[in-house]
Amino acid sequence: MPDKQYGFYFDTKKCNGCKACHIACKDKFDAALDVKPRRVYEYCGGKFTEGENNTVTCDVFTYYMSVGCNHCSEPVCTKACPTGAMNKRSSDGFVLVEESLCIGCGSCARACPYDAPQLDNERKVMVKCDGCYERVAEGLLPLCVQGCTQRALDFGLIEDLKQKYGTEQDIAPLPPSNITSPNIIIGTSDVTRPSESIDGAITNPTEV
Repeated sequence: MPDKQYGFYFDTKKCNGCKACHIACKDKFDAALDVKPRRVYEYCGGKFTEGENNTVTCDVFTYYMSVGCNHCSEPVCTKACPTGAMNKRSSDGFVLVEESLCIGCGSCARACPYDAPQLDNERKVMVKCDGCYERVAEGLLPLCVQGCTQRALDFGLIEDLKQKYGTEQDIAPLPPSNITSPNIIIGTSDVTRPSESIDGAITNPTEV
């Protein structure tokens, strides 16, 4: 177990899908165009139903989900990595890529249920959210949190986030939390659906 564990909070009620977090994270890594260390999913569902007397009933819903690396307590990416390049730090719980050891095989990406590690084909190494650990060490917030225009993202020690926001983690389109024990807390709304729900679907697949 790490000495301390940092994590993220994301509030589905506040996010308007502006992708400022996505841009801030991508800009930090200066990665290839198809590499997206943080992504914003648009999850939609429902339908319009015609009733009697020309009435229409609507149960359409939409919400956004900002997803990067969740610096899991049981990271499957580290177990899948054949060289030890993917490692979980004992000092703060961040999961990082040691580029000097990375061979770009993609084993970590195939194992991760959050699509966090992504191959930079130009440099032939895996890229993922590193929690902005250098900034955190200086008492600063990760760039995605600082850049969020709606203050939908928060960051801190996971135990503090749980006390402040609760413990919900299993919200669609994310997978069930028992796979990796992610260090993320999610704020719900009247329209959010549980993990593995078939009520909706990701409607912006080309953006994520």
